[in-house]
Amino acid sequence: MFTSSPLKSVFILLVFIALSCEKKPYQPYVNNVVSVAHPLATQAGIEMYKQGGNAFDAAVASGFALAVVEPSMSGLGGRLQAIYKKANGTIAGVDASTEVPQNYSQYEEKISYGYPTIGIPGVVAGLLALHDQKGNLPLSKVLAPAINYAANGFELLPGEAKRQQMVKDKLLEFEGTRNHFLVNDSLSYQAGDLLVQKELSRVLEAIATKGKKGFYSGEIAKKMVDDFQANGGIVTLEDLKNYEARESKILTGKFRNHAIHSLYLPSFGAITIQILQIIDHMETPKDENEWAFQHGKATELAYTFRKKQIDTTQLKEILSYEKAGQWADEIKQEQNSSSLPMENIPVSWTSIDGHTTHLTTADQWGNVVALTQTIGPNMGSKVATKGLGFLYAVTLGGYLGDYKPGDRANSHISPTIIEKDGEVVLALGAAGGSRIVPAVTQVADRFISQKKSLISALSLPRVYPYQDSLWVENHTGIEQMIKEPFYQSYPIKYINEPARFGRVHAIAKKGNTWIGAADPDWEGTTANFQKDEK
Repeated sequence: MFTSSPLKSVFILLVFIALSCEKKPYQPYVNNVVSVAHPLATQAGIEMYKQGGNAFDAAVASGFALAVVEPSMSGLGGRLQAIYKKANGTIAGVDASTEVPQNYSQYEEKISYGYPTIGIPGVVAGLLALHDQKGNLPLSKVLAPAINYAANGFELLPGEAKRQQMVKDKLLEFEGTRNHFLVNDSLSYQAGDLLVQKELSRVLEAIATKGKKGFYSGEIAKKMVDDFQANGGIVTLEDLKNYEARESKILTGKFRNHAIHSLYLPSFGAITIQILQIIDHMETPKDENEWAFQHGKATELAYTFRKKQIDTTQLKEILSYEKAGQWADEIKQEQNSSSLPMENIPVSWTSIDGHTTHLTTADQWGNVVALTQTIGPNMGSKVATKGLGFLYAVTLGGYLGDYKPGDRANSHISPTIIEKDGEVVLALGAAGGSRIVPAVTQVADRFISQKKSLISALSLPRVYPYQDSLWVENHTGIEQMIKEPFYQSYPIKYINEPARFGRVHAIAKKGNTWIGAADPDWEGTTANFQKDEK
């Protein structure tokens, strides 16, 4: 007969007690939140929380959903930049920008759409990198909402329908695009129409089943390359196979006793930090006039450094808090004439056609993700491969600048996390081309310096320096802004078009609660999920 010693029995009892009293993972926040540029993509993120997923699962689910329901702004053929903070305190990022193929040589003429503008897609690799070893849920569950939207269809929102209609003439030029994005290969979809994308759902199913290989090799990759090479594109099977999402370089600056974390190239996080550090050295503006002038001039000055970020010495100057003080003094004394020459700069730096999408997620454990993805101008290259159903981003041809093989496309994308005392107080990003950076900096300033609520910070007017004038958003609150002419050397131009000054989707911390806000100029939404522990 087996008998155990008293000591062993006590040990077993202690282990049993310890296991039975095991604590649940620490949850410093009472809720989970998503803020996304489309309500169906918001719903996809919330569904992940309901199934026990975290902020990474929600971000990836929302990102894939956006690639389905908002094709004018992003897609599987696009590029992605993300910054995140893990619950353990680690801040890192994902660079999944489109890449220049190895056999590329610069074109003699500038082109803005079509097969020759297509580079190596990055969105799929970027979303999978965000999910890998960070998400709680299996990939099949994370992609399920996007697959459902593609396979069973969704009603087209008015904004998406309008954007597709705006470029109908160019969509007609390409067989695959006509097939996937026009009714009977000829008519634009209308708001409220059901858009069903069976072929795209099969691509997403392949990714859910095979991961990265399901997109960058095998049947789907071959279809892409066959289409490219038959129509003047240059991406090869080897280019696709070798593509990898990279870990981003994190840049950090200071603003109002907060730490600003943003991304180095291919993102423009250095310029975001530069603007906020210049503003940090300026006196508190006495009114909206002065606030507008400060941000206009700080942005104007910082934008002259866009081409200088790649140089390590100049990058150090751009990020210098002390140098920001000198620039602030120059602006105050109106000594700095910083207008950027309009020649020899990429078209994307001045284009009003800034089509991009952004989402932000945060969870009860303290994970936070700010993610921006794009295909460039409205509907990107305007090219979709027949049988696949997604559009490719513009990378080559000069729209984003001149590159060499292996380069990754830079853009104004600037997802940003702002902390105080080691805790995230604001995470945000924006869509809107060259207006992305000022949208991020101005919302951050209104939230942190002016202590506006998050939705007020997103709703109040923004400004943008353009050529020799200051563009002012004719928006809610404008009556408090430019009350009388000021700074005669800085003419004012009012802009009445909604969404022209960027579209921000953000989350903020309030006590132990996450607050989300969606830009009122867009069709996006925010939603919370709080698990009932009873």
